[in-house]
Amino acid sequence: MDSPPVKIIPLGGVGEIGLNMTVFECGDTILVVDSGLMFPEDYMLGVDIVIPDFEYLRANRRKVAAIILTHGHEDHIGALPFLLREVNAPVYGTRFTLGLVRQKLEERDALSRTTLITVEPRQRIQVGPFDVEFVRVCHSVVDGVGLGIRTPQGLVVHTGDFKISHGVDTDQATDVARFAQFGDEGVLALLSDSTNAEKEGYTISEDGVGRALSEIFDAASGRVIVALFASNIPRMARIVEIAKRTRSHIVFNGRSIEVSVRLACELGFLSIPPGMEVDLDKVKDLPDSKVIIVTTGSQGEPMSALARIAAGNHKKIRVRKNDTFVLSSKFIPGNEKAIANIVNSLFRQGAEVIYEKISAIHVSGHAFREELKLMLHLTRPRTFIPVHGEYRHLVHHARLAGQMGIGPDRVLIAQDGDVLEFSASGARITGKVETGRVLIDGKGVGDVGASVLRERRALSEHGTVVVVLVLDKETGVVILGPQFSSKGFVFEIETGHLLEDAGCVVLEVLEEADMTRPDRVEILTGKIQRALRQYFSFVIRRRPVILPVVLEV
Repeated sequence: MDSPPVKIIPLGGVGEIGLNMTVFECGDTILVVDSGLMFPEDYMLGVDIVIPDFEYLRANRRKVAAIILTHGHEDHIGALPFLLREVNAPVYGTRFTLGLVRQKLEERDALSRTTLITVEPRQRIQVGPFDVEFVRVCHSVVDGVGLGIRTPQGLVVHTGDFKISHGVDTDQATDVARFAQFGDEGVLALLSDSTNAEKEGYTISEDGVGRALSEIFDAASGRVIVALFASNIPRMARIVEIAKRTRSHIVFNGRSIEVSVRLACELGFLSIPPGMEVDLDKVKDLPDSKVIIVTTGSQGEPMSALARIAAGNHKKIRVRKNDTFVLSSKFIPGNEKAIANIVNSLFRQGAEVIYEKISAIHVSGHAFREELKLMLHLTRPRTFIPVHGEYRHLVHHARLAGQMGIGPDRVLIAQDGDVLEFSASGARITGKVETGRVLIDGKGVGDVGASVLRERRALSEHGTVVVVLVLDKETGVVILGPQFSSKGFVFEIETGHLLEDAGCVVLEVLEEADMTRPDRVEILTGKIQRALRQYFSFVIRRRPVILPVVLEV
């Protein structure tokens, strides 16, 4: 009897950065790997975060047997609280990852109804027909894992986010030996991180970053303020080492960083000598040259500590001329302008600012081409599936696989929603399921759609015009109006009296209207809106949002 087919369905994170979520399905069992978010793009005005569309999982919720998390970055765990509203399944992850998840679920009062199961590297669990093994990988967050998933069709390897480690502790290094053993066992399919598939060579080591940071700290004459990702515990460990060597004190500022540091210390991933960490209130009593502040805001987030410091709005930190600011992270595409504004503001206030473009103070957590080639060489998959990256990254990774002897017939470049099916007849894309992006705005989930975004964009670009008319209910005669008010729109122009002319446009609509109709208010509202839109577009080439208010008394 033939083994049942196995389906792999990316619901997010393939052909894009963020939203990582992959479904493994066999018979009546679904295994979900990761549940990530992405931050809104420029056109998503007012949106807080973006999560994957869970429609496929919602429709198959009885099949969902487990959710497995590879590591604790937001693009892999950020959507989990929303997913758990739709499905009831245990969540597996390593200690640090689940520590971050626990904090998220507590904030949403969802922890008590969620089963969290801690796993260790080299541990195996059974989920229906899936035998899942966790494999240590090195990334820019501690306690990351890849997966070896044994299925009825064969072994599937999912690298998670990884790099081949240089200059890291052995217990955080990528388990190259285990991936090689998978290759010896025979790998049906490899799903591999494609983020840096365009970059030649190897990632630089954390040792190199440590040396660059040491030089910066040694040259600084005053306080050093370091902005980085809250989850980057390896980088924080380097800073603690420097503080120990220079006998400096450290302040951790920003809620997310404080949570990560506390968790890392509890789990043994970070060790801070007694007396080194001090409260922000005590900084004023210490010599500037002995103060290190680690804070949030490396991506220019408007409400982050760094942004408030740069704007002069932070309650306890003011920029001083001998301060050195270090942005120890990569500029995520889309955030460049916000970060540049902060850098410029800090320079204007006399501070020194050091960032990735002028110093080697950041190392990527994603493998470069030579490391990707090594992973392909170790696992020797029958089928290769590039994941985690924009479409060009997937293409470059596929071409790299071709250089390693994996022909085009053995490569599947998928997109979100594609159904990749593995059976006795081979591997192929057999269909597509519903997927997409759900926008989170405040407490609203999915209630902001394309039409709302269009309206918000129009408001932001051209403003709004409100016109009020009050009619006599019996006769339809105008009692008051038309009266205009606006936001973000200017009525005064050099070529004429725009406001008076706009009033005439409204009165012309009234003259032509059939005031005997019972739905006259609705008809008038639509006609006034169209007439004013055409008028403003013709006269001044602007398209404000028109809001007619027609009342009858």
